[in-house]
Amino acid sequence: MFPRPIQVIALENFQIWLKYSDTTEGIVDLSHLKNQGIFNEWSKPGIFNKVQLNSETFAISWNEEIELCPNSLYLKLKNTSFEEWEKSELVNATN
Repeated sequence: MFPRPIQVIALENFQIWLKYSDTTEGIVDLSHLKNQGIFNEWSKPGIFNKVQLNSETFAISWNEEIELCPNSLYLKLKNTSFEEWEKSELVNATN
C-alpha cells in the first residue's frame, strides 16, 4: 500500500512541497500542466495556492474539479516507476 500524503504546501512557479506518512518529502514541479485543459484555472490569481489534501481520497486537490493522484506524485518524488516500487515493496514484505 502506498504511503498517504500528510502535508502539502503551494510554492512559487507551480510547484508543491509534499510530505508522506513514510517521511518521504520533496518538491514536485507541476509547471508543465499549467496551460493544459482544466489546469488553466491555476493561472487565475490565488487558485494554485489553494492546494489541499482531500480528506476522503487523499488526492492533492485545488477544488472539486482539479485533483492529482497522490500515488503518482509519490512515485515522482521517489524517482521510480510503479513496477520498481512494487518489487521493492514485495522484497521488504518478505524480509
